[in-house]
Amino acid sequence: MKRITVGAHYGLKDWLTQRLTAVAMALYTLGLLAVAGYHGGIDYAFWQELFAGTVFRVATLLFGLALLWHAWVGMRDIWMDYIKPTALRLALEMLTVVVLLGYLGWLVDILWGRR
Repeated sequence: MKRITVGAHYGLKDWLTQRLTAVAMALYTLGLLAVAGYHGGIDYAFWQELFAGTVFRVATLLFGLALLWHAWVGMRDIWMDYIKPTALRLALEMLTVVVLLGYLGWLVDILWGRR
């Protein structure tokens, strides 16, 4: 008997992606808490000083990318599990991509936009 398998087989890759992005977000959060604890809190002047440097901006961008990738995997899995009509599922997936790309553009504008 020959076994026929169908589907995208995202399982292990998605599981690993979710865990790695969660670790990246946790490390950023712990780092931010450590900076706040070392400094004795974060006021507006210190916040501006943090974001004046490229290192913190890049770290924040990486956090944002991890968050968006984490959200994409989670939302795609929800759409695949619960939305059975293919056209509706693809429309929701495309809407999710557009929204997440919009969030990425917004993040880049916040971090490097001219104000």
